[in-house]
Amino acid sequence: MAEIHLLGIPMDLGAGRRGVDMGPSALRLARLEPVLRELGHDVVDHGNVPVSVAEATASGDALPYADAIADACSRTYLATRGLPDGALPIFLGGDHAIAMGTAAGAAGERTGLLWIDAHADLNTPATSPSGNVHGMPLAVLLGEGDPRFTGVWGGGPVIRPEDVVYIGLRRLDPAERAWIQRAGIRAYTMTDLDRRGMAEVAAEALDHLARLPRLHVSFDADALDPQLAPGVGTPVPGGLSYREAHLLMELLSATERVTSLDLVEVNPILDLRNRTAEIMVEMTASLLGKSIL
Repeated sequence: MAEIHLLGIPMDLGAGRRGVDMGPSALRLARLEPVLRELGHDVVDHGNVPVSVAEATASGDALPYADAIADACSRTYLATRGLPDGALPIFLGGDHAIAMGTAAGAAGERTGLLWIDAHADLNTPATSPSGNVHGMPLAVLLGEGDPRFTGVWGGGPVIRPEDVVYIGLRRLDPAERAWIQRAGIRAYTMTDLDRRGMAEVAAEALDHLARLPRLHVSFDADALDPQLAPGVGTPVPGGLSYREAHLLMELLSATERVTSLDLVEVNPILDLRNRTAEIMVEMTASLLGKSIL
């Protein structure tokens, strides 16, 4: 059984719509900790990292709230680095910009990154159509973008392009598409899943990452179809079904190689009776050992 450490990062400063800062509360309300304990895991909840509130934060910067986002990610990075050896951290977002602190903090030796998302999050301030930082974290982890963000860990890349795998992509900006192709990043779109099925795609993705000693999974709720998970700020039709997502989690569980996990972009304001948070908790349970038989 794992020693699981929960850390909330209640940040919506990187998103274009408010409310995702309540994601950690929604996930806790959906019984994340009791569910993990019922599976036999030891669980420690460290509460939330302090994050500035948008209404009380001046933002005259061309990149909205950049300093406050960098501060929250720095706090997250340091808190993660302070966890015990062998701990399995689960990070409760918050918008996906938190991954600049979570994935960097969890990446000790060379680390694989499985990015489960409708979006590539590979924009930089120069390429982003919206300017929203939650569309930039993977670019930052690869060493590009605003130096305030790469400065969270002292600069440079913490993840290599060849160590990244996407699953669930279905909406990309032109610069992101060009970067994926140029860098040769392994990417499985919903078209790939339609054609080949989740079992084959997941097996190939995990085989690609099997050479790496650590695996960080960054799970954005908008990877799921919005009819299943409506509580997200950037819904895209045609996402993962309930069983596709569960199968991916079950296959990940079977590898026993996941060393850290993000649960991000759950927005209770846009949800129906906390359905999205509850589904994300169910997916986490499958990842951490819950099985049908």
